[in-house]
Amino acid sequence: MTLTTATAEERKSGTGETVAMRTPTSFAATEIRPEVAPSGEAHVESRDFSIFYGDNQAVKSMSAKIPSGLVTAIIGPSGCGKSTFLRGVNRMNDLIPNCHVKGELIFNHENVYAANIDVVQLRQRVGMVFQKPNPFPKSIFDNIAYGPRLQGIRNKRRLMEIVESSLQRAALWEEVKDRLSQNALGLSGGQQQRMCLARALAVNPEILLMDEPTSALDPRATARIEDLIGELRGKYTIIIVTHNMQQAARVSDLTAFMYEGVLVEFGDTQRLFTNPREKRTEDYITGRFG
Repeated sequence: MTLTTATAEERKSGTGETVAMRTPTSFAATEIRPEVAPSGEAHVESRDFSIFYGDNQAVKSMSAKIPSGLVTAIIGPSGCGKSTFLRGVNRMNDLIPNCHVKGELIFNHENVYAANIDVVQLRQRVGMVFQKPNPFPKSIFDNIAYGPRLQGIRNKRRLMEIVESSLQRAALWEEVKDRLSQNALGLSGGQQQRMCLARALAVNPEILLMDEPTSALDPRATARIEDLIGELRGKYTIIIVTHNMQQAARVSDLTAFMYEGVLVEFGDTQRLFTNPREKRTEDYITGRFG
């Protein structure tokens, strides 16, 4: 599923003339109808879900169903609530003072914000790869084995199997198999990001959250990560936040567009990029604002 350069240019410029830049007017969350994803069983579902930083409402009454086994991209301008929502799925926002939520966020039929939820177990089931690679100042082996050890796995042979399998899934095994005892900080940026992906996979999560995973990488490393997303499709439910609309078009099955904390439109990626239902979505993807 791709958005060709010709199509992107045609939608941006129409007859080839420069499109005047304009900012859309603000709109209330109540104007947006919750949209159910077109296929697949819901793995994550937000129900009138809001996230607040103190009095500031960063995510506004978001309702959507994210299917299992597909790649869902979240796009929108900076500060629109994309990363805030993503971190809400595995409760990373709990670490931010004065952050609180309203509504429900359902994962496997359970509200992840219920009082009885074990947050440590939740984050093992919902892995995350951040914008910048964040390797631990440890060996490559110890980085990958960190999560399994927290799960109580101590057998060296079993740990080695997990490390090798995880690095293979992250397409990094052949590059590092002879230097597993070396410090992970010695890897290149692209290798570090793939190692962080392997570290997330080592605990066998059901969901992978990716927050701008290629924004700090060069084009070659970006292509490797995008290829990996394609290879992992179907094995995991993947939610990726990206500013790069071409990347969203390349890697995702579904795309959600957010603006000012509101879910404006959510549906099939090809349909959203070629025939958006909302004027605001069209204005954003054609470059009229950003």
